[in-house]
Amino acid sequence: MRVTYTELGPAEFRSGIGAFIAVYEAAMNPPERMLAGREAILDRHAANPGFRALAALLARGDDPPERPRHGVAPAPAYPPWDGTPPLGHPHRGQAPPDGAVGPVLAGFTYGFHGAPGQWWHDTVVGALAVSFASARSRTPSAYPAPGAGVAWLDDSFEVAELHVRPAYQGMGIGRGLLLRLTSGRSERTAVLSTADAESRARRLYRGVGFTDLLTGFRFSGGEPPYAVMGARLPLRGASVVAQRSPRPSSW
Repeated sequence: MRVTYTELGPAEFRSGIGAFIAVYEAAMNPPERMLAGREAILDRHAANPGFRALAALLARGDDPPERPRHGVAPAPAYPPWDGTPPLGHPHRGQAPPDGAVGPVLAGFTYGFHGAPGQWWHDTVVGALAVSFASARSRTPSAYPAPGAGVAWLDDSFEVAELHVRPAYQGMGIGRGLLLRLTSGRSERTAVLSTADAESRARRLYRGVGFTDLLTGFRFSGGEPPYAVMGARLPLRGASVVAQRSPRPSSW
């Protein structure tokens, strides 16, 4: 099964937001409250400085049927680029029409340069400052100078989203997306947040060099705990990744 990694500019990314959210739904099975306003969030992120996005595509016919998970209805093994119905559309989640053509979206990722004024950046900076100050007060000799935790975000690339459809997980697609996304970046570090649990995603991040900066962290009272992770760039294994795919003229 051949995977093509395609880099997307902001306009191309925006035109595929419906498809990306469908992958997110299939991969994460989020509660409805996590979907509210998500299209607007992705659209806004595409305007951030240093934005980069990649899609992992398969030729139609290479896609296996979605593996069902306990208690979760399998998502359709598409959409093609030419149209995932938006959230709330009556046809959303239905099988593609007969004779559907075009590439299959197996996964996607995107990120951008982290900067003050961005919600995630400012929230994590505040939490890191409190965490490292508290740790230093308990055992001063074991911790570096004040601000060392916050320094992870001084010149950082924020990996905002990385999702792979369940049928394609465990095939190296997530790793390929992550290494290509961060390849050649000028930032000193990469940072991200993920569920604070032992998972395939957590093992992937550790395997390429990410370490825990915060654990058990809640962005809001109603959310599950997250781990905030950071890595110095380039990531481990980046040197063996093929050159990023050229951007297509259209998709």
